[in-house]
Formats: sequence, C-alpha cells, structure tokens
Amino acid sequence: MGIERSTSLGNINISEEAIATLAGGVVSECYGVVGMASQKVLKDGLAELLKKENYSRGVVVRKTETGYELDLYIVISFGVKITEVVAEVQKKVKYMLEKTLEQDFDKINVFVQGVKVIG
Repeated sequence: MGIERSTSLGNINISEEAIATLAGGVVSECYGVVGMASQKVLKDGLAELLKKENYSRGVVVRKTETGYELDLYIVISFGVKITEVVAEVQKKVKYMLEKTLEQDFDKINVFVQGVKVIG
C-alpha cells in the first residue's frame, strides 16, 4: 500500500515501487555506496548489484501505524568506514523522501549485503 492523499482537485496515489525507486536513486548518489543490492544473497555469498531500473528490488517499503519504514539493501566500496556510510545513507534518504513526498518515515534500516573493491 503506497501513499494516498485527497486534494480538492482529486486523489494522489504514490506506489511503493515509486517510493523504492526514489530511495534507490538517492542511495546510489551517496559516497561509499557502489549500488543497490538484491534482498537475497546468492548461493555463493555474493550480492547481486541492481541496475537503475531494478532499484525497487533492493528496497522494502512498509506502512506502520505511526508512518513508513524502509529497508535498504546496499553494496559499499572497500576501504570506507561502514558506519559513516550507513549513517549518511539513512540521513539523505530520510531527508529526501520526507521533503519530496511530505510523509514521515520512522525508520530507515540499512543492510550491507557486500563490500566491493573498485579499481
């Protein structure tokens, strides 16, 4: 169930996939993030990097009684401080979604699915 609003001009419905795609775009611009990852780690323990059109597969949107929660699955770059990257991802995604959608997001959960050496 996405975000639903009624205005004097009609109804506005924003799908969970649209929210997920927006969040994925913000995540991919964060320092230290290689990309979005699939929620399921492959048999070999490797995470599948997602392309721009599949960002929604790396994001789970849940509506709770108090607002919305997001689960983000990411792959980060080798050599960066994981806690700093995750904190930055949480701040940027929360800010951008709340500013863009005018909706409160209670939790932004980040799951690091892998570390990749770039070079």
